[in-house]
Amino acid sequence: MSKEKVVTINERIPSLKEQRKQRANRRLLFFLSFFFLLLLLMVYFQSPLSHVRNVVVEGNHFVSDEELINLSQITTGTSMWNLEKEEVIERIVEHVVIRDAQIERRLPSTVSIAVEEHARIGYLYREDKYFPILETGQYLEELPRQEFPSDAPLLIGFTQGEELEELSAELQKVPSQLIERISEIVYEPTESDSLSIILFMTDGIEVHTSIRNFSEYVAPYPSIVKELDKEKQGILHLRMSPYFEEFITEEETDSEGEG
Repeated sequence: MSKEKVVTINERIPSLKEQRKQRANRRLLFFLSFFFLLLLLMVYFQSPLSHVRNVVVEGNHFVSDEELINLSQITTGTSMWNLEKEEVIERIVEHVVIRDAQIERRLPSTVSIAVEEHARIGYLYREDKYFPILETGQYLEELPRQEFPSDAPLLIGFTQGEELEELSAELQKVPSQLIERISEIVYEPTESDSLSIILFMTDGIEVHTSIRNFSEYVAPYPSIVKELDKEKQGILHLRMSPYFEEFITEEETDSEGEG
């Protein structure tokens, strides 16, 4: 019969006491760590360390950083954790130029304001002044004298009225890539069409069309231009049936007369 080692209860007591002691120490260490963490959080929230020190504005082109920060009402004394994001966004998007806004905390003490602005679809040119028109149809105050519009076409010969409102509505439907190719839009009403306009394109082509159904008429412009002979100059008529009217030069007129 094999001999088995028998461990008495007296021999196990020191081991059990040591295990209990270790568990008690770990429990105490956990509660002390948790207590000091709470204490640090309380100190942090009550101290200037939790206050906003920097406000960063991103995505703005036409509205200044200062104006957007003032609208947000976020100051260097504002708590990072007391920011009511939705309320801040509501205040910012009240600005006529702002389409949308996002607020983000960047620890330890920075708040980021990211905005999206309404596009400018044109500039009303009147009395040597330029008045921006937003994609919403809203008119803004004139540009400062030192600024010259380059991101949207000039609208010449218009006054604020039905014709301009209708054109603004049509321009909102035109892709931005095509808007960028239009340099000027001149209002030239005729007896047959009171909404007749002339477009001067950045590629040198002159386009005659109408405010009525403008977005539909100009939509095929890129594909039509690809088919035109670059050596020929003339007028591209964009209406129900687009066609190109080539300019007749003096030499061609003389040769026809001689013939």
